[in-house]
Amino acid sequence: MAGSSSIHGPAPARRPTKNRRSRAAVKFSHRTIAFACLLAALTGCNVADTSGRGVGDQADAAAEEPDLRPAEERALEDRLYDIGSGFDGFLGMAVVDIAREREVSYNGSEWFPQQSVSKLWVAIAALDEVDRGKLDLSEEATVRYPDLTVFHQPIRKLVVANGSFTASYDEFLRRALTESDNTANSMALVRVGGPKAIRSMFESKQLAGIRFGPGERLMQSEIAAMEWDQSYSLGKTFFEARKLVPDDKRKAAFDAYVTDPVDGAQPASIAMALARLARGELLSGESTTLLLGWLADAKSGPNRLKGGLPEGWSIAHKTGTGQVLDTVPPGVIGEQAGYNDIAILTAPDGSRYAVVVMIGRTKRPVPERMEMMHAVVGAVEDYHYAALGQPKPTPKPAQAPAPGETP
Repeated sequence: MAGSSSIHGPAPARRPTKNRRSRAAVKFSHRTIAFACLLAALTGCNVADTSGRGVGDQADAAAEEPDLRPAEERALEDRLYDIGSGFDGFLGMAVVDIAREREVSYNGSEWFPQQSVSKLWVAIAALDEVDRGKLDLSEEATVRYPDLTVFHQPIRKLVVANGSFTASYDEFLRRALTESDNTANSMALVRVGGPKAIRSMFESKQLAGIRFGPGERLMQSEIAAMEWDQSYSLGKTFFEARKLVPDDKRKAAFDAYVTDPVDGAQPASIAMALARLARGELLSGESTTLLLGWLADAKSGPNRLKGGLPEGWSIAHKTGTGQVLDTVPPGVIGEQAGYNDIAILTAPDGSRYAVVVMIGRTKRPVPERMEMMHAVVGAVEDYHYAALGQPKPTPKPAQAPAPGETP
């Protein structure tokens, strides 16, 4: 179902793939050609395919087929392959050089859980409504107890303290993207028409390879093998109820989600969507500037892609973090479904790169995940200067703290 924006699709394969042929695929094609040539030699004939070309001719053509991409593009692809093959987990990455329109990826066409990355699509749908005169961002709405969702929702404190919280849709969208507030995102989602409206937006803007789930409450409950109850929106009620679910039932639901995520997306598709957003192809200039400003102000994930930024670079990004299968002994790291960061990186000279890193599932410690993301940023930086034909600047040495200053 690659290239579709519908909810359902086949379970993704787990074999690493590049956007071009993977190393494994290249080795396979060479073995196949060699066997065919041997067979042709033994039978004393030149085996032809349906086009009339002999296998020997095909072997010559394959052997002579050059990779005409620039050296720096091939080097970036190799770096992503090395990073991906060295990480213990189901990992997908994609990078788009926005100006040169070059794209490389690792597992770029596989499906990965998005989690809060999907808040970006809600914002695009809402701002598209603004561009079409169907929504005024100054319009207000009130959040009450029945509107609360689950997990991270700073708005909840205000509702609990005051009984309700009223804000403009500008405020809801800002909170959704800069604070990753699930309830703020839900308010905007309801206003634009719910999940169906987001899927319609995918179709109208030709954003293939991206799905949108049923909303946080239903999706998070399903991942935990639970049925949603509004009481789960308060305190630790969701976590307490989840502990009562039998381990085997939880694992089955968790595995089903990771295998075929209802909110899944392909890293290469997200990277291309980010590139189109940056080029102003998805929204008006004013809405594009507003959205990129919110993403630049994002407070979540300061040590993911953002933590690897070289001096002088900037980032506009959105993270996504899924549930942990914590049915393990104390001290053991449980598997996590979805640990992501998607971004537009801007170099000191203004060059921009769409960068997507999505971990479908892993047990590795968080610092290792961050280190991997920093390596991706480093690979993009190396590519940037190689494409310019310039040496990479030498990082300035860290200054010693002043006397009495905390290091």
